[in-house]
Amino acid sequence: MTLDRETAMQVATVLSRGLPYIQRFTGKTVVIKYGGNAMENEELKSSFARDVVLMKLVGINPIVVHGGGPQIGELLQRLNIQSRFVNGMRVTDAATMDVVEMVLGGQVNKEIVSLINAQGGTAIGLTGKDANLIRARKLEVVDRSPELERAEIIDIGRVGEVASINVDVIDMLTRSNVIPVIAPIGVGPDGTSYNINADLVAGKVAEAMKAEKLMLLTNVSGLKSKEDKVLTGLTAQQVNDLIEDGTIHGGMLPKIRCALSAVENGVRTSHIIDGRVAHACLLEIFTDEGVGTLISRN
Repeated sequence: MTLDRETAMQVATVLSRGLPYIQRFTGKTVVIKYGGNAMENEELKSSFARDVVLMKLVGINPIVVHGGGPQIGELLQRLNIQSRFVNGMRVTDAATMDVVEMVLGGQVNKEIVSLINAQGGTAIGLTGKDANLIRARKLEVVDRSPELERAEIIDIGRVGEVASINVDVIDMLTRSNVIPVIAPIGVGPDGTSYNINADLVAGKVAEAMKAEKLMLLTNVSGLKSKEDKVLTGLTAQQVNDLIEDGTIHGGMLPKIRCALSAVENGVRTSHIIDGRVAHACLLEIFTDEGVGTLISRN
């Protein structure tokens, strides 16, 4: 059975339109933070894995950093370990950290690796502890509530921030045509494990690798104006203005600040994209319109 003329032309048009983007991004690094709906829906899981494999096959170097908050919460509940949050961050004592490492470094990481490999790719899973990939330090959370006479430091346990990224490990893998899949667990100078926000890890990996793009998959259609319209093609200054006037607020702030830091530290563009859309990563790379918000330095 052969294609009819109309279908054949549609296929040919799609393929030919991809050529300029392939030429532009061949040899470039793209860091993708994978999480949210895209990690929980079976169809979206498959489309994400296919996107990543296709990127690698056309010469782009994808690096995947993943989250896993819901999966951690589910296992903690089954183990009767209570979850507590401060400023949106999970308080992580020793017992919780054991669960974090089990879920992120084991269950979630290996599932993503398997998904990519099943689509014909070659993926290897890592945590930040492997070859000291992510050096970390304890995150200090400061409470500046108006009712306090002076600011207080809140101890939220083994929650960390990125001190440095070992780019040699990632370079070695990408040069070997391997797709790194990184769990956001860092290691301190004394060998202590730290739970780190996946957006933050993805941003710091993108900065360290001087990536072409940082792509943060979310459960929303992108950064929205006060009129509820998706904003895109924004400069760093425009984003800062939107923060100042209150357009960007609440839970979106940490993600936006991560995207801003990336473009201010060597990444060409950051993207807040809708992970609920099948093949969102390909649409963001191989079309001008994309499926989210693009932020650049200038």
